Amino acid sequence: MAGLYIHIPFCASRCIYCGFYSTTHLDLRQRYIDAVCREMTLRPLPLDIGRSIDTIYLGGGTPSQLTIGQLRQLFIYINKVYGSGAQEITIECNPDDVTDQYAEALAQLGINRVSMGAQTFNDERLRFLHRRHNAAQVPMAVQRLRNAGIGNISIDLMYGFPGETLADWQRDIDAALALDVEHLSAYCLMIEEGTPLYELINNGDPLNEELERQMYELLIDQMTRGSYEHYEISNFAKPGFRSRHNSSYWHDVPYIGIGAAAHSYNLKSRSWNVANIQQYITAIEKGERPAEQEEIDDDTHYNDRITTALRTIDGLDLTTLSDKHRHYCMQEARRFLSGGLLRQDDQHLILTRKGLFVSDMVMSSLMLV
Repeated sequence: MAGLYIHIPFCASRCIYCGFYSTTHLDLRQRYIDAVCREMTLRPLPLDIGRSIDTIYLGGGTPSQLTIGQLRQLFIYINKVYGSGAQEITIECNPDDVTDQYAEALAQLGINRVSMGAQTFNDERLRFLHRRHNAAQVPMAVQRLRNAGIGNISIDLMYGFPGETLADWQRDIDAALALDVEHLSAYCLMIEEGTPLYELINNGDPLNEELERQMYELLIDQMTRGSYEHYEISNFAKPGFRSRHNSSYWHDVPYIGIGAAAHSYNLKSRSWNVANIQQYITAIEKGERPAEQEEIDDDTHYNDRITTALRTIDGLDLTTLSDKHRHYCMQEARRFLSGGLLRQDDQHLILTRKGLFVSDMVMSSLMLV
């Protein structure tokens, strides 16, 4: 089994925190979709990836900026090149893009999971982020998707805004729980260099790390109390609703990435398409894939496993490591096991709740230099 990721880089406007490759040149949508379909024909499922596609994920950008006709075109080619057997098909949407007609079209195309960027239920903070939607549009979009028969909905939340209080964050969590969605991803507001937010924060007050820790604690307590499984550092799901596609990244499953800036992985190497829509389209129209590739040696693969598997509730399966890497890992892990940051469950190393708060430090210590 393998995953298929298609990058849709179009946005009506740029959010101030976004570090993903995107463009506001909506006039290029049709030419880009034609190129994406051409890339799929250039890249049939290789034998070293697997025999079938298990998950499909349309990410961005804002995939819901595509027209229904463009989405239909995509799925004609997906089914033609990779088959129609995917168990989980996800599209990322903006709440204000989800009309009754759009929701029904998604369901008719076989899309059975929608990931929606709510970010916050506070209109002032939404304006701060330069989001297009308002808080009232999120429950409306959820209901429209429900009416269309889509029974697997995920929303994204952010915390750690300048001036945000613990009580503010509690209200956002309460609003999310009231939606009764199947999945929630929550991230501390990332300050990525090169974004407008980076310049804004760098010229203002520093963020309160202790308050951010308290917000994360509150999130874990409230979500687990609400019967959600905390299955990955930033992700919570009702039983049976973990993101299968994202879980493949954390569990070393191969995937194909189609589109500008998309990455691919086959256990032995990874490759990435050029992060420039004009260069991407021009190359694909010539029948060329504009990509770079790197081979993955055993030590790099071990380091990758540390930084992905340890993010999850399942932890790192020690039986998947070579003798050399297992010995090194356990030697380095001793102090974290005795310090209560890691625990060992049979042949799995797992971060404890205490360890979640210093996960980057634990992971970097277990990696080979």
